[in-house]
Amino acid sequence: MYYSNGNYEAFARPQKPEGVDRKSAYLVGAGLASLAAACFLVRDGQMKGEHIHILEELDIAGGACDGIKDLQKGFIIRGGREMENHFECLWDLFRSIPSIETEGISVLDEYYWLNKKDPNYSLMRATVNRGEDAHTDGKFTLSDKASMEIIQLFMSRDESLYDKKIKDVFTQEFFESNFWLYWRTMFAFEDWHSALEMKLYIQRFIHHIGGLPDFSTLKFTKYNQYESLILPMIKYLEAHGVHFQYNTIVNNVIFEINDDKKVAKQIVCTHNGKEETIDLVEDDLVFITNGSCTENSTLGDDSNAPGLNTSEGACWRLWRNIAAQDPAFGRPDKFCTNIDQTNWESATITTLDNRIPPYIEKVCKRNPFSGKVVTGGIVTVKDSSWLMSYTLNRQPHFKEQADNQLVVWVYGLFTNVEGDFIKKPMKECSGNEITQEWLYHLGVPVEEIPDMANSAHCIPCMMPYITSFFMPRTSGDRPKIVPEKSVNFAFIGQFSDTVRDTVFTTEYSVRTAMEAVYTLLNVDRGVPEVFASCYDIRVLLDSTAKMLDGKKLTDVKLPMATKLKVKSAMKEISGTIIEELLERYKLI
Repeated sequence: MYYSNGNYEAFARPQKPEGVDRKSAYLVGAGLASLAAACFLVRDGQMKGEHIHILEELDIAGGACDGIKDLQKGFIIRGGREMENHFECLWDLFRSIPSIETEGISVLDEYYWLNKKDPNYSLMRATVNRGEDAHTDGKFTLSDKASMEIIQLFMSRDESLYDKKIKDVFTQEFFESNFWLYWRTMFAFEDWHSALEMKLYIQRFIHHIGGLPDFSTLKFTKYNQYESLILPMIKYLEAHGVHFQYNTIVNNVIFEINDDKKVAKQIVCTHNGKEETIDLVEDDLVFITNGSCTENSTLGDDSNAPGLNTSEGACWRLWRNIAAQDPAFGRPDKFCTNIDQTNWESATITTLDNRIPPYIEKVCKRNPFSGKVVTGGIVTVKDSSWLMSYTLNRQPHFKEQADNQLVVWVYGLFTNVEGDFIKKPMKECSGNEITQEWLYHLGVPVEEIPDMANSAHCIPCMMPYITSFFMPRTSGDRPKIVPEKSVNFAFIGQFSDTVRDTVFTTEYSVRTAMEAVYTLLNVDRGVPEVFASCYDIRVLLDSTAKMLDGKKLTDVKLPMATKLKVKSAMKEISGTIIEELLERYKLI
């Protein structure tokens, strides 16, 4: 496997890998990473679909990319997916997946034209005082000290950030900035999360710094991620004869390990309650999704809070069983043993009549029934004790949604703090109580809130491990996609390890899948490298200018010795292209 960039290889079709017809593939899990790996096996590996077997614990595919209508509870979305232009592997995949909406075009075509016709941006990024504009006004409000701390983090080597927390590298001035408000609510970072992960995020998305305040950098699917992304992949794979086996818990993968090679020899699983084994030979390929951010998720309803499930989930047990066989297979306990720091709660609110929508429209400044962008990303309630954010994507968000319904996604980062209207921690609240807290922050008159909450259904969802991949880590905590000396297996998904890319993204799932397939089958085509915006001087200058909120470099407070050096450097660059660039990006 090797990386490429540019369009020379982007449109090339690789030759059929040697020996692929005698191989079979077993994929543990049916989340986005596994489905992507299966698609790459079919498209680029040219493996026969009937040789590909997907083993899934649940009775439905999609993993964290969900979106369902439960017959008893109603519409449920545990989370949403923010995407952008430079998810290179994701779009490489979806250019080949046929749309199930429009005949003759791909999912990428569908997505591209939708976002061209209806570009995303927010008209209200944050509120205070029960629905009033918080007037973040596109500003980052970074002090000179906080700006320098971001630059220092950006320039740090990975090794210097191993096992460090965000609060280890920033001071209070940074945490008081709008930058941190935008950042932690958009990406769900807490100050105890990994400084390394934050550094990777800043480098990965430096080209989008200017769009942080209004989400103009983001793009969304037409419907929920399950209907817009997962279902087309399932249809594609089924059309190629790929075998899906649901209600199958993989308990262990047994390896034969010696000095020369590591070979997956057997899959131990429980299918419909009965233990089974799948014996493997070296020609069989195994793709393991180790860990899950949505494992042990629990649902409540209008009358009941979701419980917090702290039992050992099947995916973590599987990873522990695998990791016990070789140090190269990672350290799962680094990520799944501190639920207090890895949980948060989301809720799906479905409006039932015309009482609530006017309050939504007042905040988002758009007609939520237009079929176009509504909030344009999350609206953060800046003064919420739960640090509540909510979003309405294009409506309908589900194909089965009634014309007069709106589906709203809500989440709170602080689940153990008493609410502002409902005097209980979010984790103890029923769906109706969460709706009341949300209506309070929408600006509904207090005396009307309890009754108006009955104009919606709310399904809360507690996720114990939702930010587990952000826990501080060091080298070896996540296994390499294809560990050294591996013959026939790979790790894929959010808890496998690749260079430069960032977890908690659809791109990371698809990238790890692509790298795994290309490595094990020796596919003669480059995997697109992570977009190299952090190495583009134009992007760096533009992002610096945006973060300075219009200040010039000469306005930044620096030690006298540094100021003298800057003054001298400015004389040296006078009349050069460097001066021209600095002027173009309004830094001087």
